[in-house]
Amino acid sequence: MAALIVVAVIALFVLFLLARTVRVIPQARAGVVERLGRYSRTLTPGLTLVIPFIDRVRPLLDLREQAVSFEPQPVITQDNLVVNIDTVIYFQITDPKSATYEIANPVNAIDLLTVTTLRNVIGGMTLEQTLTSRETINDQLRGNLDDATGKWGIRVHRVELKSVDPPPSIKDTMEKQMRADREKRAAILQAEGIKQAAILTAEGEKQSAILKAEGQKQSAILAAEGQSQAIETVFKAIHEGNPDPQLLAYQYLQVLPQIAQGDANKVWLIPSELTAALRGISERLLPPSGEKSDTT
Repeated sequence: MAALIVVAVIALFVLFLLARTVRVIPQARAGVVERLGRYSRTLTPGLTLVIPFIDRVRPLLDLREQAVSFEPQPVITQDNLVVNIDTVIYFQITDPKSATYEIANPVNAIDLLTVTTLRNVIGGMTLEQTLTSRETINDQLRGNLDDATGKWGIRVHRVELKSVDPPPSIKDTMEKQMRADREKRAAILQAEGIKQAAILTAEGEKQSAILKAEGQKQSAILAAEGQSQAIETVFKAIHEGNPDPQLLAYQYLQVLPQIAQGDANKVWLIPSELTAALRGISERLLPPSGEKSDTT
């Protein structure tokens, strides 16, 4: 019975030694080994052996990129306004030895360094610049933090301003200003629309007047051409017919009633040729004065 107990104790001790000797490091993890209290080596992912009771493996470090969100911090701008800025830091451990021995609490150290750097950067900007220059602020913060955390074995990849909250009174003023700007832009757009409508209406009226004048011009030209052709045809017909003065006088007598129409026609001028033609007509129609009528 005593022998079984001794064997069991020895087996348990062997298992304990194996557990302290064989270590498995997961992927994206790293372990720092201290031998008799001093740094010995850094364990990489995979199976490794350590000397029990002599080597001590510190808690494993996560080598993946990590994101830490910090509480909003009050910062004073160049124009003496207090704004609360909430930041998010993306960092990664690149040197497990430095991250273990160069800094005691990396996350807390990055938080404090972010606050001091943020106050230095924002202190040189106005509120308007702070609200519109987030990319510039992010780049300055990342550069300053990366330089400071490099000796800690930590690399800062990105710094993002999650929110920038000005005082409530400034918020109200900004909202009123934005509302006034929107109303101004709406009034300008409405005035531009009215202006464009008036211009288009005037252009339409102008084009309509031009087209109407062109139509009247073409109509007058066509009417004149028609009258010219009619006169030319009549003149040609008269010359081809070779009318005698008596026929012309007869036609003139037919037109006289039309000439007499109207109150303004008070005086008539009769050409001498017309009187000679009328004399010829009368001579043709009336018998000679020397002849007597056969009737009694």
